Amino acid sequence: MCLIVLPVAACGTSPAAEHHDAGLRVGAIPDQDPQKLQRMYDVVSDYLEADLGTPVEYVPVRDYAAAVAQFERGDLDLVFFGGLTGVQARARVPGAVVVAQRDVDERFRSVFVANTAAGLPPLGGVADLARLKGHSFTFGSDTSTSGRLMPQFFLDEAGVGLDAFTGEPGYSGSHDATIKLVESGAYQVGALSASVWDKRVAEGGVDTSRVAEVFRTPPYHDYHWLARPDLDRRLGAGFTDRVRAALLACDGGDDREKQVLELFAAGGFTAARAEDYAQIEAVAGRLGLLR
Repeated sequence: MCLIVLPVAACGTSPAAEHHDAGLRVGAIPDQDPQKLQRMYDVVSDYLEADLGTPVEYVPVRDYAAAVAQFERGDLDLVFFGGLTGVQARARVPGAVVVAQRDVDERFRSVFVANTAAGLPPLGGVADLARLKGHSFTFGSDTSTSGRLMPQFFLDEAGVGLDAFTGEPGYSGSHDATIKLVESGAYQVGALSASVWDKRVAEGGVDTSRVAEVFRTPPYHDYHWLARPDLDRRLGAGFTDRVRAALLACDGGDDREKQVLELFAAGGFTAARAEDYAQIEAVAGRLGLLR
């Protein structure tokens, strides 16, 4: 009777909570054009809704920090985080579940690129990163997994502290900006996502007579789906496992699955574990990024 005659809030449940209880709210870090993200997540939301038999809604966020904050508040249930933001979200939401990742996220890499005038030869291994000492250097965004966190992880392994570079290291703000700064000579060396570098080179958007790859890091895990720990309580026992199964079953077997995988630039989704992100967690902890 209460639900019929009175507003929901009068029964002790806020409108926001009532809406939240209606289904699964999916989010993502805003690492691409908002219109492309909306299209991607509308498609994956439709796919999950059909498989799970539960309403699924994509909720855009304004920046990386907002994605973590909304997941922490419970405004988002399932988020496709980057490596660092996923680690940050788990630090704030104990019990959050790493659900799955794209196949390409199992072997993410960063590249170190150098202005050709710097005279750096191709480097043979992580230890050879020591040859970057004495050069000017720029990362990408200061919170980018592939443009800062993991490059710094491998620099640390080579015994290269940030004080080993000439001047203060730069933070270009994006992978593309790193390419341009090194290409122009503003910095002699920079680090960025290997996939972005490969794509820009293939597109002819890089003057390879002025900037060249000198080192590609070993593979590491990056983006992944993360679910809140209260998902089963709110949407039914075993719901988190059903979400995982739905993602892993997306193998391009029909047109909709092909569209999902094409938009995510993946051949499929694979299982993931929290331990996969131990390297990112370690360097993020050292940099004070898990508060």
